[in-house]
Amino acid sequence: MAKRFQHVAIVGKHQARGIRPILEEIADFLMRQGLDVSLESETALNTGMTAFEALTTEELGSRCDLAIVVGGDGTMLGFAREMAPHGIPLVGINQGRLGFITDISLEKFQEALAPILDGDFETEKRSMLEGSVWRDGESIFDGLALNDVVVSRGATASMVELRIDVGDEFVANMRADGVIVASPTGSTAYALSAGGPIMHPSIGGWLLVPIASHTLSNRPIVLPDTGEVRMEIVAGRDASVNFDMQSLASLLHGDRITVRRSAHQVCFLHPKGWSYYATLRRKLRWYEGVS
Repeated sequence: MAKRFQHVAIVGKHQARGIRPILEEIADFLMRQGLDVSLESETALNTGMTAFEALTTEELGSRCDLAIVVGGDGTMLGFAREMAPHGIPLVGINQGRLGFITDISLEKFQEALAPILDGDFETEKRSMLEGSVWRDGESIFDGLALNDVVVSRGATASMVELRIDVGDEFVANMRADGVIVASPTGSTAYALSAGGPIMHPSIGGWLLVPIASHTLSNRPIVLPDTGEVRMEIVAGRDASVNFDMQSLASLLHGDRITVRRSAHQVCFLHPKGWSYYATLRRKLRWYEGVS
């Protein structure tokens, strides 16, 4: 019977202490399953692993049909953004506490991976955000985000004022420490800390969440993901914008940040029986009740 996957990429949080023997153990397991294994080039360079072919993200995207990410949600965020244009499914193995999107424990990776490699898994696709920063009619920055796009005040400024438009409609002028535009995936990240609601990943929408708004009536709002959100810097010095981990600082008055739904999606593979609600219970320590 033909294998479900043929060539697997491994990417690891190479800054973590003791990561090399973990990656070697996972790679050896995959090879015993009859799979070709390659390492993401930065992972190979920083761990000194030379027994496996090292490939750039572009090469991984064109040659591999599965990627295994070893680390935490931050490691997954960065790699997922790079792999999204290639449509490669991702599996997350967490070194520490299980994450929202890296949900396989290191101690149980073999029993979790074996069925997945045989084609027995849950598939989940997550929407992404993309956007640009415009200055004097020209795009000076483009970004892609799985979690959120965040406009923040400068370190020395007390507040930033933003004009918010959705589609062709003016929404509000918001004076706050910043504003978050979050995907459903990002609803459990910074947006949650700022008082936003949790959105199920299957919902076709995103959140607009003010950060420490000067006006108490400026509340988080759930928006459809079919239009474009525009945020213009009206006041405030040294404001910045972050697309997940990509940052542009020193925004000027009149700069506009546009955010829209990306044509790309991230595909996650989970063990059979995986549940988003179970993930919320575990991560947010919701009680399941007394048996």
